[in-house]
Amino acid sequence: MFYRFIRGLFRLYYRLFTNWHVYGRENLPREGSVLLCSNHVHWMDPVNMACAVDRQVYFMAKAELFEVPVFSNLVGWLGAFPVKRGKPDRSALRHTFKLLEDRKVVGMFPEGTRSRTGKLGPAEPGLALIALKSGAVICPAAITGEYRPFRRLNFRLGRPMSFPELYGVKVTPDDLARVSAAVMEQIASLIQVDREEAAG
Repeated sequence: MFYRFIRGLFRLYYRLFTNWHVYGRENLPREGSVLLCSNHVHWMDPVNMACAVDRQVYFMAKAELFEVPVFSNLVGWLGAFPVKRGKPDRSALRHTFKLLEDRKVVGMFPEGTRSRTGKLGPAEPGLALIALKSGAVICPAAITGEYRPFRRLNFRLGRPMSFPELYGVKVTPDDLARVSAAVMEQIASLIQVDREEAAG
């Protein structure tokens, strides 16, 4: 209930004070485990992602946020959970797999950090590993535009991706690299579509 209320407030803000559009919302599966993966250009990207779809999205958030009084409660209520950066965090991974086992939507930014230049960087291996071990569908997405009043701001979802030939088998580093590259290629294509539409 609290999640839907906060999401509704931000949706209202976006609709009133930005030129916000969501494309391809129908591409997000209505049920089942999903990794919703987007480029990362601004600290507001998780909010944009959550507002763009109708299912609740759960996020990994840097552990430092949970050290801030009151704010830690807020992000927890919104479905975020802490992850320690710079090293493997087994607790965060276990929680992610549990969410996917429960057929939830987990939001991820495959680059691992915000792009300071706006250019799309390479994916960290975690996305592919989680997707292949869980069997979750990957839904690529792209965020373009500006988080400024009355400026164009878009969220575009692509078609779901899956790799059934790699589920339940021992995967190699090459397999992980191939999956990561395929997802980033789809995200790049969605960004390019938005840029072409903005220019045309």
